[in-house]
Amino acid sequence: MIAREWKARCPQRHKAGFTEHLRRTGVHDATATPGFLGAQILVRDIGDEVEFTLITYWESLVAITAFAGADIGVARLYPGDEAYALEPDDFVLHYEVVENFTP
Repeated sequence: MIAREWKARCPQRHKAGFTEHLRRTGVHDATATPGFLGAQILVRDIGDEVEFTLITYWESLVAITAFAGADIGVARLYPGDEAYALEPDDFVLHYEVVENFTP
């Protein structure tokens, strides 16, 4: 299993709105891609800003390529992101999941 991590920041006032936007765009498109295994949206308050971390889980790098395109290291951004004064990372990180513990 491969974990794909992307981060962005936005002002606190956009926290709820961007969370919903992220569900409607990136998470929605990921769930429609064969090989998608799940996702987590993490948030961390940093003063007047909030940091979002989106972690998606995939069967393989081939599945990620179907979602992200040939250069899987480039973040997939969406129209409408700018409405949230978003400061997105333009890259993503990939990790091989070697252990996964759930109760």
